[in-house]
Amino acid sequence: MKHALLAAALLAASPAALLAPSPAAAQSPQLEQACIAVAKNFLLVPSLKTGIVQSFPELDPPGARLTYSTREDPKPTDFSSEIECEFDKGQQPFRLQRFCISDTCYGPNEQDQDRRRRYLEVRALMDRQK
Repeated sequence: MKHALLAAALLAASPAALLAPSPAAAQSPQLEQACIAVAKNFLLVPSLKTGIVQSFPELDPPGARLTYSTREDPKPTDFSSEIECEFDKGQQPFRLQRFCISDTCYGPNEQDQDRRRRYLEVRALMDRQK
């Protein structure tokens, strides 16, 4: 009986807290898959194993970041490489705005011509997949 009263009191005090979506509910599998495709295209690998994957469709610009490994059978310690992707909007079709692998970023406004070229190549490959 005590437990029922406690549960009723908690529900009455904060019903919105019980109905609020969990942080994972805000994730966007489509953004995550788009970022995985960016990584595969940039790294020239047919498959990629992912570790932690996070997406942020509510941010401006929306994006995703993930840890990855190119090993066939990776151990948990093998997921030390990271990629971050930014897109023009949070829904498909996504247009790549910028991406960073480790501490190096690639985008349309990069001063380094090689980095700008790699960005344009990956964006062209992503546009072809639509």
